[in-house]
Amino acid sequence: MRDPNNRQPVRRVVICGGGTAGWMAAAGISKVLGKLLDIKLIESEEIGTVGVGEATIPTLMNFHNVLEINEQEFMAETQATFKLGISFEEWRNVKEDYIHSFGVTGTDHWTAGFQHFWRKGVERGIASDYGDYCLELKASKENRFAHLPNNGMNYAYHLDASRYAKYLRRLSEPRGVQRIEGKIVSYAKHANGDVRSVTLASGQEIEGDLFIDCTGFRALLIGDAMQEEVEDWSQWLFCDRAIAVQTTSVGDAVPLTRSMAHQAGWQWKIPLQHRVGNGIVYSSRYLDDDAARKQLLANVTGKTLIEPRVIKFQPCQRRETWKGNVVAIGLSSGFLEPIESTSIHLIQRSVIRLMQSFPSDGIHQADIDEYNAQCNREIDHIRDFIILHYHVNNRTDSQFWIDAREMSIPDSLKHRIDLFKESGRVFRIPNELFAENSWIQVMLGQGIMPKSHHQTADLMGDEELKGFLGGIKGRIDRTVVQLPTHQAYVERYCGRPDAGAKAA
Repeated sequence: MRDPNNRQPVRRVVICGGGTAGWMAAAGISKVLGKLLDIKLIESEEIGTVGVGEATIPTLMNFHNVLEINEQEFMAETQATFKLGISFEEWRNVKEDYIHSFGVTGTDHWTAGFQHFWRKGVERGIASDYGDYCLELKASKENRFAHLPNNGMNYAYHLDASRYAKYLRRLSEPRGVQRIEGKIVSYAKHANGDVRSVTLASGQEIEGDLFIDCTGFRALLIGDAMQEEVEDWSQWLFCDRAIAVQTTSVGDAVPLTRSMAHQAGWQWKIPLQHRVGNGIVYSSRYLDDDAARKQLLANVTGKTLIEPRVIKFQPCQRRETWKGNVVAIGLSSGFLEPIESTSIHLIQRSVIRLMQSFPSDGIHQADIDEYNAQCNREIDHIRDFIILHYHVNNRTDSQFWIDAREMSIPDSLKHRIDLFKESGRVFRIPNELFAENSWIQVMLGQGIMPKSHHQTADLMGDEELKGFLGGIKGRIDRTVVQLPTHQAYVERYCGRPDAGAKAA
């Protein structure tokens, strides 16, 4: 515990590591508090970044609003495309696909969610697929997109992570962030256990009041200096390897991240303006690295632009991501595979949470405890949501999927599944990332059909229910047919792709 009488003001912030995490931290803190602080960011060109977090979710808009980012400029600089959801292919079973889209499905009643009326419609034979009542899902299936009035379309981005870091650097340095080139080789600590300084390979020593650990899996400060252990989640999440590769584009970019299940994990495909990001996530217990690499390369299109590389990881989380005067952001805090594109979201949430509780007048244990409690609640909910994708499946073609279906799961997730299975009800815990519609889409997509529905839906006769459902579907269909193709809209909105990269 910290001494409550130690009120040393925080004026010197040292961000250890660059990449997406480091420069998001630098951009956020410098925009909000830059005039009050001395901010240094240390990164080495010798150390590569993981660079696979190239799909985002709509919460990134909040961060960009704080930074006052111009969307067209950002998209041009990062060669970004729009994203309306994730296509989960063969997760439920072989040759069975579904989409987890952004936005809202149907119209709720104050007593019951739309899924109850849809469930009654299915029972009566007058409802079509659940996704037909969601604008974003229908638009993504038709490969269409446009900005609509009054925030009528919920979307996120596919972006080039390397270009995004460089873009944020260009925003940060004019706001006072000093970038220091160098590799951190050691650290020094105060008598109370806090970090006093870090030393670079050149011998330069950099002191600070608050250190932000963005050193990735290395976790130099939070793991080594502060000795904060991780909580291992591999009993629920079997995947521990990824291989990433970039390829040239051979077709129009679609507004969907593709997540294609295979016998020991899944493969991603993320379309950008100038190239495509690809990768395979798998469990080394069920598939070796050479076989995974061959499988990845056999299922990509276009010319490979980089040599595929294996990334080893442990599904885990540090329960104290703020310890002493060290705050871990990004991979140093833990890792959840990017099945729902939460990596950049978690960085963003950590940065915003830190800014909201920034220890300007000194670091206090109460602030640390609340920060960690909020982080833990958020990550636990995301963990459960990811486990859901694996556990609820009907695949019998490989031991990986059989074992995932038969494993014990957290009680918190079991309750959610049981509640939906029996009654069709879902709930959202305050400040939880994934809303009710996300849980419904994935549980239905993975094959859970509720046994019953709320009795409010029984009050509608066939004609009334048919009109209610048909009215929603009709409005969506009329909107989607008027939208331009996603590719055409991107080219018009932020310029044509790099001709050389696409033609290569």
